[in-house]
Amino acid sequence: MADKGILKLQLAVFALVSASFTNIYLPQPILPVLQEEFRVSTVAVSFTVSAVILGIVFSNLLFGLLTDRVSIHPIIFTGGVCVAAGGLVAAYSYDFRVLVAARLFQGLFLPALTTSLAAWLAKTLPGERLNVIMGSYVSATVLGGLGGRLIGGWMHPPFHWRYAFVTAAILIAITTVLALIVLPRAEIRKESRNDGEAGFLDILKRRDLVLFFGCGLTGLLIFSPVFNFLPYRLIEAPFEFSTEVITLIYLVYVLGIFMGPLAGQCSNRYGGGKTLIGGTCILGTSLVTLLIPSVVAVIIGLLGVCAGFFTVHSVAVGLLNRKLSSGHGKANALYSLLYYAGGWIGITGAGFAFQLAGWSGVIGFVFCFLVVPLFTGYLEENSG
Repeated sequence: MADKGILKLQLAVFALVSASFTNIYLPQPILPVLQEEFRVSTVAVSFTVSAVILGIVFSNLLFGLLTDRVSIHPIIFTGGVCVAAGGLVAAYSYDFRVLVAARLFQGLFLPALTTSLAAWLAKTLPGERLNVIMGSYVSATVLGGLGGRLIGGWMHPPFHWRYAFVTAAILIAITTVLALIVLPRAEIRKESRNDGEAGFLDILKRRDLVLFFGCGLTGLLIFSPVFNFLPYRLIEAPFEFSTEVITLIYLVYVLGIFMGPLAGQCSNRYGGGKTLIGGTCILGTSLVTLLIPSVVAVIIGLLGVCAGFFTVHSVAVGLLNRKLSSGHGKANALYSLLYYAGGWIGITGAGFAFQLAGWSGVIGFVFCFLVVPLFTGYLEENSG
């Protein structure tokens, strides 16, 4: 019965986290469509993605702390209702400002379904079961990111982009109900955990940790704009792809499911510093490859960007936690906050770069930030 119960919990967590991340990147493949329909600028239309990320930044720490004080069930219920409601408002928005506001509202409550759930799992599950469930959690974030792009891109031409938001809202509603039924009301396991007396500011002041936070921030800052402005690159000559074909190319994102464990193995074998440097070099080479006007180059470049990003992200998180003797919860909450802040900064900044210099401007903008993971890897490699 215990194994059956943990399997149900695993499936519920996987479903809810996948549905949550589906909402974040839903409009990415159809940004040119939204721009034409609402007659806004490239920077403005990018807010339909970055507003969600900004909302996550604002509320992430709050929901992480709230989990220690409130039962997980009302948190998930509130998050599910609000995210689904925001999606329905977005679906029926004919004013662009309302659409962006609805997306920001969704972002504010998404951590109730992700950050709070992860914190609750870490607090209540025994170690061996936590590893299994969190493995599903990480895979669900990747699948959800991919699923959102596929729903947004493939739903549009046969129907309309508005149906994509309705579909995502229905998925959130169903998976929220599933989670509320499956998650036990009594905690599976309680134990006293001493995270030390260090606060958030104390953790940020540690010089041996700050660069790992920087890797998280710059990692998503580099990664998000590439996929966000990819449709603009591919609708122009020499590609002139349809929305369906552009969406198909987003399947390269599935590589992220395998890169996390592989990066961890490389870090164990060759050292975190060398793996960070290697991942950064792959990322940089792939960014340059994306400038070549060739379908093959685009696919190879995107695969490389995924491989490099997920390597940097996974290794940075691993090294961060290895250097902590206490305060893991606070440190990981800070990492998550800065990670999403980087995504918002990257999409917004690259939007202005795209207006000034097109696709080359986007690549040039994000390329500058490779110095952070590269320098972090160098210091880590030479710290011993």
